[in-house]
Amino acid sequence: MNRTVKRYFPIFVLPTLIAFIIAFAVPFVMGLVLSFTEFRTVTDATFVGFSNYVRAFTDDKLFINAMWFTVKFAVISVIGINVFAFLLALLFTKELPGTNFFRTVFFMPNLIGGIVLGYIWQVIINGMLYKYGYSITSSPTYGFWGLVILMHWQMIGYMMIIYIAGIQNIPGDIIEAAKVDGANSVTTLFRIIIPSVMPSVTICLFLTITNSFKLFDQNLALTAGAPGDRTQMVALDIYNTFYSRNGYEGVGQAKAVIFFIIVAVIALLQLRLTRRKEVES
Repeated sequence: MNRTVKRYFPIFVLPTLIAFIIAFAVPFVMGLVLSFTEFRTVTDATFVGFSNYVRAFTDDKLFINAMWFTVKFAVISVIGINVFAFLLALLFTKELPGTNFFRTVFFMPNLIGGIVLGYIWQVIINGMLYKYGYSITSSPTYGFWGLVILMHWQMIGYMMIIYIAGIQNIPGDIIEAAKVDGANSVTTLFRIIIPSVMPSVTICLFLTITNSFKLFDQNLALTAGAPGDRTQMVALDIYNTFYSRNGYEGVGQAKAVIFFIIVAVIALLQLRLTRRKEVES
């Protein structure tokens, strides 16, 4: 059996490998190269060194503002989503009536596309603010918290399902032994449940961090960066730089590379830290 698998392994892997090279590897390398050039199309690129990277930070402050806005949004979203998702997972792993129904209800927002979600919440939030003479684009504060609410509503159910799977994998005899030894619910939570679900914590943190940083379609639909680009996240700033500013294609590509490196470093650090906790547990 092993010999057969080894013999035909390249044949089965080849289509996926070709798709990966065409759809990811080649565009990624081309994008990296183009970040060091000034271009309108890929055929007229002129090498300019690191000037695009310098211009990304010096030509305007929009990129830096978008970066800080994104960092604040990501911190609040990652903490809030994981806390609420874990609490719901604890609740829905108890023997309560209607548990499966509520699991489905909380998961459903994750099935709706980001653009649609953005417009739905724009209508909801504006409907509340219009009564007081405001809209979601009247203040960056409204836009920020609108994005936070939208992200929580979309992601909590998804993360909840992952936490539920982790909690359900905890052997019941371990919980029973803790009760016999006199452990209360708080001790059981922090000494047994949380250490046991660290693999789920690793996955959920990775997904929420990466999704929070690269949020684009919800930002575009909900505020489009208004007012005055002060609710513009990094992904939307890169898009606007590349497609809305003539002569800034190379700068937009450089911003994309910078953004990729930042998110990759943060995600890898998070994976390393939480996986270390898995080993300890």
